[in-house]
Amino acid sequence: MTMMLDKEAREDLIERGYSRRQLAKVAALIGAGAAMHEMLASPALAQQQAARGVKGAVRIGSNECWTGPFPSGVDAIAKAGAVGNWYDPDNYRGDLVSTIAKVEGIPEAQVMLWPGSGGPLVSTVAAYCSPTKGLVTADPTFESAWRTADYLKAPIAKAPQAVGKGHDVKAMLAANPNAGLYYICTPNNPTGTITPIADIKWLLDNKPADAMLLVDEAYLHFSDAPSAASLIGNRKDIIVMRTFSKLFGMAGIRLGLTFADPEVQKRLMLFGPSAGGLSITAMACGNAVYPEAALIKARRDEMIAARDKTIAWLTKKGIEVQPGSEANMFMVNWKKPAKEMQAALMAAPEKVQIGRNWPIWPNVSRVTVGSAEDMTKFCAAVDKVYKA
Repeated sequence: MTMMLDKEAREDLIERGYSRRQLAKVAALIGAGAAMHEMLASPALAQQQAARGVKGAVRIGSNECWTGPFPSGVDAIAKAGAVGNWYDPDNYRGDLVSTIAKVEGIPEAQVMLWPGSGGPLVSTVAAYCSPTKGLVTADPTFESAWRTADYLKAPIAKAPQAVGKGHDVKAMLAANPNAGLYYICTPNNPTGTITPIADIKWLLDNKPADAMLLVDEAYLHFSDAPSAASLIGNRKDIIVMRTFSKLFGMAGIRLGLTFADPEVQKRLMLFGPSAGGLSITAMACGNAVYPEAALIKARRDEMIAARDKTIAWLTKKGIEVQPGSEANMFMVNWKKPAKEMQAALMAAPEKVQIGRNWPIWPNVSRVTVGSAEDMTKFCAAVDKVYKA
C-alpha cells in the first residue's frame, strides 16, 4: 500500500512522525481519490437527506447552485466534447490557467487546477498535519478538513464561532499555538459569514512560521469581499482554494483551484492527484465562465434577492435567522431539534430538502438559497409544518 506514495512523500511523512503503518493510511487516502473523500464525509452524509438529490424535491440542502453554467460555458462544453477523442487537443489547461491568472492578477505559476475542491483540501491536511502537528478550524465550519485529520490521527482543535461573525482567529491560534494547519472558510460554510482580510492577515503573521494557512473561498463569488489571494505574494505559508461548484453551477463537472507559491503547489501534489485527470470539457467550461464579470454579478444579485426575501418572510413569522450571511446559505434557529424540521419539510406537500445541523448548534439548520420559485416553496412548506 505504501508503494502508492513516492519516495519523497514517504520520507516526508516519516520525518513528520508517521509510523509505517500510518503511511498505509495516507496512501489509502490518496489512492482512493474521490471514493475516499466521500467515505470521510459519510457521517455527515448520513445525517442529511439533502446529500443526494431526491427526484421531484426542492433541493436547497447541499449548497448547489439553482442553475447550471453560464451559456458561454455550456457552448464551450459542446465544442470540447466534439474533440473529446484527444487528451488536450488545444492547450485547454494552459488557456484556463492564463485566464484565471489574468482575472485574479496573480502569476500563472501560482495557479493549480484540480478535479474539484475536495481533493486539494484533503491533500493539504495530509501535507501539513501529522501526529504532532494538528489542525485548527472554526466550529461550525466545513468538516472535510477535520474528518481528514481525524482519519490521520492528527490533533484537532476547534474554536467556537460567534453567531453572525467570521472566524475568531485569535481563539484559533490560542486553541493550538503549534498547529501544522489553520483552516479558514470564508464565506463560511454553513454560516455564510465573512472573516475579514485583516483578521486573516493577523493569523498569517502570528501563527507558527512553519504552519500553513488554508483559506477556503468556495463561496467568495457570492460576496463582494476581497480575496485572500492578495496576501500570497512571495509567501510560502498560505494556500487559497476555490471551486467552480457554487456560483458557476459546475458541481457535477468537477473543477477546483488552489492559489499558492509554486513550491507549495509541488508539495500538495505529493499527496494528491495530478491535474492531468481533468476533463477538457471542465477546463473549457471554466475558461469560458471565469471572466464573465457581468453575469457573475447578475447571478449574485439574483441570489441575494431570493435570500433577503426569504429571510424577511421567516423573520416576520417569528423564526430566528442568524445574521451576516454573504453566501448562498443561511442558518435558521427553529428552537427545536433541527432534524425534526428537516424531516417535516421533506414530508410536506412541497417536498423540500434543506440542509442539516452541526453538533455545536443542534437546533439550527443550514438552508441553501435556491431559485425564487424554490424559496417560495420553502416558505410554503415552513408555513404548513412550523409551530413555535
